[in-house]
Amino acid sequence: MLSAASCSSDFVDREFQQSVIQSDLTSLQEVQSFVRGAYVSMRSSTYYGRDFLAYGEIRSDEMSSNGASGYYNTVRQYTMLSSDAYARDTYNQMYTMIGKTNIVINTDLNKLSGTPQDIQKAEYYQGQAYALRAQGFFDLLRLYGQKYTGGTLGIVTPLKYDPKALQARSTIAETEAQIESDFNKALSIMTTRSAYDTPSNKTELSINALKVLMSRFYLYKGDYAKVRTLIDQVYGKYTVVARDLYQPSFDFTLRGAAPNAIFELEVGTDSSLSTSSYNQMLSANGYYNIVVSPATTALYASNDIRRNLISQVAFQGRPTYHYLSYSTRGKYLNRTGADNIKMIRYEEVLLNGAEAELNGGDPAKALKYYKEILANRLGTLTLVRPAGTSTANLDAIIAQAVLNGASKSAATTYFTSIWDSLDAINNPSAQISVTDQINLYTTVTLDMIKVERRKELLGEGFRQWDLLRWGNTSFKPANVNINMLAFPIPRSETDIAGTPVVANPGYDN
Repeated sequence: MLSAASCSSDFVDREFQQSVIQSDLTSLQEVQSFVRGAYVSMRSSTYYGRDFLAYGEIRSDEMSSNGASGYYNTVRQYTMLSSDAYARDTYNQMYTMIGKTNIVINTDLNKLSGTPQDIQKAEYYQGQAYALRAQGFFDLLRLYGQKYTGGTLGIVTPLKYDPKALQARSTIAETEAQIESDFNKALSIMTTRSAYDTPSNKTELSINALKVLMSRFYLYKGDYAKVRTLIDQVYGKYTVVARDLYQPSFDFTLRGAAPNAIFELEVGTDSSLSTSSYNQMLSANGYYNIVVSPATTALYASNDIRRNLISQVAFQGRPTYHYLSYSTRGKYLNRTGADNIKMIRYEEVLLNGAEAELNGGDPAKALKYYKEILANRLGTLTLVRPAGTSTANLDAIIAQAVLNGASKSAATTYFTSIWDSLDAINNPSAQISVTDQINLYTTVTLDMIKVERRKELLGEGFRQWDLLRWGNTSFKPANVNINMLAFPIPRSETDIAGTPVVANPGYDN
């Protein structure tokens, strides 16, 4: 029996019994409770509360697991078996969430008790359920489907809650079609009942948040025209968090309140994930398991505020690692695991939009999106001309500008002209404003956007999926079979008597 725990209020008043067929819900309150129960399932440590984010980083080029405290060894070493706990527990948690959404989706809302307004509001929540089911199917497809291994199979896509049903895996194409159908159904319902949409409540899926989730799916599919349309509809409704608020925007005190927050899974002190949290995996003071690669740290210029979130720390008895969570610096800092899980930030909107504009859209718009982020990440540069002939400071400043995206020729011309105007005695230094630095960026390329995604979204669970959709499997060790990119279908699924579910190739079931 599974029942969702409370966050700041009860998420599920009526218990969800996993092993029995559920009856229709009977009131708006029950509909809301089951949708909130789906959010609770998503914030579990085996899903977005820890493991799903970790999978996106461990198998990538920006972070890795060092195996500390015994976590994620089979994931990082590509040695999972069909009985692997990571594959089993995440699979079960995702389908538990989908089960709750299916109960809402298949409830006849016209039979609910309450006022006509109650039924209309229930319809809005049913729209949320469609969106969450779509996201669950999408996450399952990326993790367990054969999209990146050369196969044709997707996942099991149950459309109603029936724990006794035996259903085969859909093809990749069929799974993608179901995800798209669910997203479109969600958008249609939620738009029709937009009177109940509250985008100021960042801990429930809003129409804006739904559109960003859809843009992720269409980036995965390479349907850039649809990404452009969706991003146009969200653009300008939020703001890039300012440089001086960048670190505070990840702090517990600004949960759900940062100007760039679009959607977060609420956790809070009453439902903190404690030692099972993502913080424990990232933190130098926790299990210190997931660490930043030195190559990633080197991507940040010295005047990029994001560099300050990475701490290179040496502890006695362990190697020196680059940590994304240490003391008051980094992401997911709350030591009790009470931080909200940041599902969508506005910066992702701009990055999704820029990538789509560079694939058949307007490059000038892509540059605008790119500059909006950099304008809130960079700080003033100081160019100092010492006595003598050394140009070390000039060379360093040019290198910093190139790291931030300026062309070497433009940076060299600009900074050399300032250098030539300086005098070691009477006028030894000049301050280069962020605006002047940004003016050096006259074009943006897809490669620049890929690097910017790496820098901005570090540690947030995107990187493996970005690399795979770009056709880049260089993070995989050369001796690892391509089939191992997909997680195994758990043995607990394939061993059910009479099941039509088949295993992924390369595993032991």
